[in-house]
Parts: sequence; structure tokens; C-alpha cells
Amino acid sequence: MGLCPPGVCLAFYTSGFDTAAVGANADGSSDYGIFQINSGWWCQDAQSPSENLCHVRCQDLLTPDIKDDINCVKRVVQDPQGMEAWDDWKEHCEKQDLTEWVESCNL
Repeated sequence: MGLCPPGVCLAFYTSGFDTAAVGANADGSSDYGIFQINSGWWCQDAQSPSENLCHVRCQDLLTPDIKDDINCVKRVVQDPQGMEAWDDWKEHCEKQDLTEWVESCNL
């Protein structure tokens, strides 16, 4: 599955397209970047232990260059939970008509 339009919908609802977004979670982990990638599993930060399954520093997900963010999302969706790893995906994007997001993809 390509990231567009699903990735555009996800980015809109998780961060409002803010590449510098950081969200704190009750378990001590944080979510980073445009796709709000979790530090407990996918990236490494100084605040919480991590599996770092994307092999990336969380700080690197906060830059305007989102190549590493996209690569990490592609890694996340390989797991059985897939896009459902994001609550915002389940609530706003899953099983929805995503054609409104296609314009943003320059297809």
C-alpha cells in the first residue's frame, strides 16, 4: 500500500501536517513528527526505553525532510496491526472514502 492518500489523511489527523509535533503519552513514551511515531516502539529518544524498530532517532522525525518518517511508517504498517497502530487512523481514515486526499498527492 502506498502512503498516498492514506498517509495524507493520517498526517492531517495525527499532527495537522506539523513535522515538529511532539505528543506525550501516559506510559512515558512520546509521539514524534508528522505521523506521530511512538518512541516506545519505533524510534529512540532520551526519555523512554524503545525497541527502535525503525532504527532512527526520534529527533530526526521532527525535521521538514520527512523521508525517514515515511520509511518508518512503511515499517510500522508491515506489522500485523498495520495502519491501525494509529488511533487517529481508525477514527478518521479507516473505511472512509479517501478520494478527497488524492488532490494533495499530485497524481
